[in-house]
Amino acid sequence: MNSFPDMIFIFLLALIIFGPKKLPEIGRQIGRALNEFKRASNEFKAQIEAEINQLETEKPRQTILPPAHPTVGALPRQAEAIPTLEATFEPKAPDA
Repeated sequence: MNSFPDMIFIFLLALIIFGPKKLPEIGRQIGRALNEFKRASNEFKAQIEAEINQLETEKPRQTILPPAHPTVGALPRQAEAIPTLEATFEPKAPDA
């Protein structure tokens, strides 16, 4: 693994640039920033999961409704339930 020597190099470079008195303060600031980022990302993740759970519980249940009109070829329940053609179209007297 090549990352350990790289970390030592970066640490030594930071020690030279910032000095031994500033380095612990910078480390604390970086630690706080990482901790805040982790907290914010966990809050965001929890909020997204809560929204998904809420949407799943609000999902409307589908109900099957009976057809509004009888389908073609369906038999009526009672023969007198369907009006005859003559009863629906009565001839009107011409207007004089």
